[in-house]
Amino acid sequence: MTPIQKIEHELIDLKTQINKHPLYKTLETIEDVKTFMEIHVFAVWDFMSLLKALQNLLTNTSIPWTPKGQGEAARFINEIVMGEESDVNESGEVKSHYEMYIDAMDQIQVNTSKIKAFITSIENGDSIEIALEKHKIERAISDFIKFTFEVINSGKAHRIASAFTFGREDVIPDMFFEIIQQSKTDKEDNRYSKLLYYLNRHIEIDGDEHGPISLKMVETLCGSDEQKWSEALEVAKMALQQRISLWDFIQKTILPTKQIAVMQ
Repeated sequence: MTPIQKIEHELIDLKTQINKHPLYKTLETIEDVKTFMEIHVFAVWDFMSLLKALQNLLTNTSIPWTPKGQGEAARFINEIVMGEESDVNESGEVKSHYEMYIDAMDQIQVNTSKIKAFITSIENGDSIEIALEKHKIERAISDFIKFTFEVINSGKAHRIASAFTFGREDVIPDMFFEIIQQSKTDKEDNRYSKLLYYLNRHIEIDGDEHGPISLKMVETLCGSDEQKWSEALEVAKMALQQRISLWDFIQKTILPTKQIAVMQ
């Protein structure tokens, strides 16, 4: 069993909890989907920081350019960056996946004011902590984002790659497939066209392209260093646990609205 296979074996239970999470079956109405997206967009956003952290570490993005000596890993991350930061939407327009998600939110009239205000704070120079506090971001979302940036701030490429690979790229295809399969929303409703495109696009490129590339990137960065492999496993477990906690929070946010609707 290879080190990658050992990690994936260790993560089976956590991935099963995510893929079989009861959240998916609570997505029965367009209002449920709106609640999901308003929270989940923060995970869509902070994923891009994981991505760019790896690009900054594995390639040289400063001027004047000098070689980093990480040719194979640089190729892996550059391929992923191209797909995530400049993909093609359903209309043939080039956009980042975050922007495509915002478009999907706009299509079904999800409130984007909180995520946009949060990002504006970041653009204006606020730290992550200050922006989270200033805009009263809920604890579960805040914890998810803080974990992401703790990993980024470690400055260790193998740790960031583990969170990126096992916490995002490797789990997203199955996770999004479950959202599409188990949710009771009308898949023929044109209001969902941008969201379904986004989800299907991730299932396609993460499962067939980015997932396998990410696994190779982790192998390249950890090499034969047992300590790095141990740290990669530790980060992977924490990343998946953060996802479960976020899913728990979204489900708990949706359920009371259903109970109120029943009472009415």
